[in-house]
Amino acid sequence: MAKVAVYPGSFDPVTSGHLDIIKRANNIFDKVIVAVFNNANKEHLFTKEERVEMLEEVLDDKPEIEVDSFTGLLIDYIEQHHGEVIIRGLRAVSDFESEFQMASLNKKLAPEIETLFMMTNTEYAYLSSSAVKEVASFGGCVEELVPDYIIDRLMTKMEEEDKIITESEDSK
Repeated sequence: MAKVAVYPGSFDPVTSGHLDIIKRANNIFDKVIVAVFNNANKEHLFTKEERVEMLEEVLDDKPEIEVDSFTGLLIDYIEQHHGEVIIRGLRAVSDFESEFQMASLNKKLAPEIETLFMMTNTEYAYLSSSAVKEVASFGGCVEELVPDYIIDRLMTKMEEEDKIITESEDSK
């Protein structure tokens, strides 16, 4: 039977660091499902559907990786999709505390499901979707932080949502 791993996240937007974890998990597991959800603690720039679409586009060359979305408990989603492992990426020690707490809660809810923490490649240790959006909001260069396809989508969305900060606004 195939070993199925689920990599959940908000991916708002997907970064080069996310893709690093996805591709490395794909080398370990028979099937990886990238599962997009709305994080109640974050204000999302892109809709869940847009985030799924962007992930499908950047992972187009990896047909063995499935992109999906869900609402509700992650554990329920994993059980419905016959997953056995939750993939979580860690950038720094500061990520560990909240990730450990969530992994412990998931273990209590579903003892048969394991959580695998993967350290991000050191070149992406500083990278988060929030940081990408902040750099983009000031007109900074986000090349290499996100795939090329995402850059245009990000800048267009930032303009549509009036999230670009100009010098005159910044000095107020």
